[in-house]
Amino acid sequence: MADLIVVLGWIGLYAPMALGAVGSVIGCSIAGQAAIGAMLDTETGHGRYIGVSAMPSSQVIFGIVVMFTLNRTVTLANGAGLFSVGVLAGLALMLSAIYQGQCCAAAIHAAKAKPEIFGLSVVPAAIVEGFAVFSFIFALVISGGIPQT
Repeated sequence: MADLIVVLGWIGLYAPMALGAVGSVIGCSIAGQAAIGAMLDTETGHGRYIGVSAMPSSQVIFGIVVMFTLNRTVTLANGAGLFSVGVLAGLALMLSAIYQGQCCAAAIHAAKAKPEIFGLSVVPAAIVEGFAVFSFIFALVISGGIPQT
């Protein structure tokens, strides 16, 4: 049982970065495909479409910071805490990136048809990112309570 807890602790240590990266890949892919489609239909706004399609990449940065914050020797005393914080923060970052990618794709489609609403159309994507920031800050604060050894 002790070995299992240590293994789970190692998984929790790297989960925020790994799950945040998976979410960012999926989210950027969804938004990127929308951007490419929009570029085929319009003569302008290509830079804005690409910029919006990169928005979900921030979740992997949050995951890397959480991973470094959790970085410590994994022991029986801290393995469960590292697993819980790491995996839950990673899942929140992953889901946030995926849904942010969907919001970005919708914003690109809307801005393609009606360019004057571009600024308003990216607001839902920013709101979704807000939840990633909440989980990021929560993980940073909670990680201070996990024993170092």
